Amino acid sequence: MPGSLNPTAMVRLLGPWNTGAAPAYRELADVVRLLVMDGRIPLDVALPSERALAVTLGVSRTTVTAAYASLREQGFLSGGQGSRGRTGIPHRTVPVSGPGLAVPEGILDLAYASLPATGEVVHRAFADALIDLPALLPGFGYDAVGLPPLREAIADRYTAAGIPTKAAQILVTSGAQHALNIILKTLAGRQQKVLVEHPSYPNALDAIRASGSRTVPVPMPPAAEPTSGAAAEPTSGGWDIDGMVAAMRHQRPAMAYLVPDFHNPTGRIMSNLQRRRLVREAAGTGTVLVVDETLRELNLDGVSTSPLAAFSPAVVTIGSLSKSHWAGLRTGWIRAEEDLINRFVQTRTTMDLGGPVVEQLAAARLLRAFAEPLDARLAELRRNREALLGLLAEHLPGWHVERPRGGLTAWCRLPTPSSTALTVVAPDFGVRLAAGPRFGVGGAFEHFMRVPYTLAPAQLETAVLALRDAQARIDASPQLRRTLKAPKEPAAVA
Repeated sequence: MPGSLNPTAMVRLLGPWNTGAAPAYRELADVVRLLVMDGRIPLDVALPSERALAVTLGVSRTTVTAAYASLREQGFLSGGQGSRGRTGIPHRTVPVSGPGLAVPEGILDLAYASLPATGEVVHRAFADALIDLPALLPGFGYDAVGLPPLREAIADRYTAAGIPTKAAQILVTSGAQHALNIILKTLAGRQQKVLVEHPSYPNALDAIRASGSRTVPVPMPPAAEPTSGAAAEPTSGGWDIDGMVAAMRHQRPAMAYLVPDFHNPTGRIMSNLQRRRLVREAAGTGTVLVVDETLRELNLDGVSTSPLAAFSPAVVTIGSLSKSHWAGLRTGWIRAEEDLINRFVQTRTTMDLGGPVVEQLAAARLLRAFAEPLDARLAELRRNREALLGLLAEHLPGWHVERPRGGLTAWCRLPTPSSTALTVVAPDFGVRLAAGPRFGVGGAFEHFMRVPYTLAPAQLETAVLALRDAQARIDASPQLRRTLKAPKEPAAVA
C-alpha cells in the first residue's frame, strides 16, 4: 500500500530550507522537488496536509498552499487543493537529464550534444537513394550485415585513412549505440568486466549496466588548473595509460570502451604515442579494445592522429554519421577482423534482422562525398566554441573550463559540488542540463557540468546568462545543494 509522510518526518528531511534567498513558498517547493528527484521522498507517498505542515514548520498555511500548488503545476504532486497530494514524476516534462526527449517550449536544451542535419546535403542523399531503391525492391529487404554499397564506402574510408579494410570487415548497424549493444552482448555479457574512462559517455555507461556487465572506471588525469574563468588547454597526459594497463592486467576486463577522439565529455584527443603504447601494453591481457570514433571528424583544431585501429588489427571500431551529418540517419557501423564480424552478425540476428534500406543507400552517398558539408560544419562549431568559452569566462568566472580540441562539448569544473542541484533548478531559468554524475559511476562528478556548444552564439548567450542566474540561486540557498546528491547509479536517460 502506498505510504504517507507525517509532518515531523518531512520537517526533518527538509532541514533548514528557508534561507530568505527567494519567496518562502518557492524555496519550500524547490527543496521538496529535490527530495522527490533524489528518492529521499519516495514516489506515490502522500505528503502532510497543508495545515499540518504549516503548523509544524511554523509558517503560514498560504506558504504551504502556494508551494504545493507549484509542485502540482510542475507534475511532482497529484490531487487538488485541500487533498493530500501524492508525489510523482512529471509525465509531460522532461526528466532532469533526459536528452533526446521532447523539450518543453521555451527551454534551451544543453543536455543533448547533437546537431541538426547538414541541410541540402542530407536531403539530396535521400532523393538520390530513392533513385537507387527500385533495384532492391525485388529482394526481401532483410540484410543483417548491411548493403554492399555502404559497406564498401565505409571500408574505402578506412583504407584511405591508412587502415586497409575490406567490406567483409564492416557490419552496418542502426547507429553507434546499436553497435555497442551488439559488441557488449558478444564480448562481455553478464557479470563480466568492461573498462571505461572516467568520465565517459552516459549512453555507453547505461548500455554496460543494462548488459549486466560490471564497469571498471579508470580516472582521467585532471586538466591543468586555469586562472579563474580562463579556458585551459588539456594537459599533455590526457589519459592515464598506466592506470588502464594496470586495470587490464589485474582486473582482466573482457573489453575496454574508449573514446580517444575528442572524448565525450572532455573534448580531449589521445596522442599517437599514447595510442601506440595502449595497444602494445593491452596485447596479451585478453582485453579487446573497443573504440568509439563517432566524434573523430569534428576536429576543430586540426590535430593529426591515426585511428587506433592503425596500431593493431585486433581493435574494434565503432563509427557513425550521427555527429558529422545527422542523427536521424540512424546509421552506424562496426569495423573488426572478419571472424569477429561474423560473431557480431550472429549476435545481431538475435536482436534484429537488418537496418532500413533507404537510410543505408543515403548513407552510402554521403560517405562518397563525405567532405562536402564538413568544412562549413566545423567552421560553425569553432564559432560556437569560442562564443561559449568567452561567455563562461565573462559570466561564470568561478567555473574552470577545459578547452576542447574538438567534438561538441566543454567540460566545466564548478566551484561547489552542485551539479545535480543545478540541473534540477536550471529549467526554472529556461535551460535543461545533464548533471556531471551522468558521466560517471558511483555518484562522481558533482563538481562538473558538461555544456555543449551546439547552439548558435545568441542562444548560447541566453543559456549562459540563465546558468549564471541558476548558479546564483544555488549559491544563495546552500540547502538546495546539500539536499540533493546524485544517486549511486544515476537513472538511465537517453
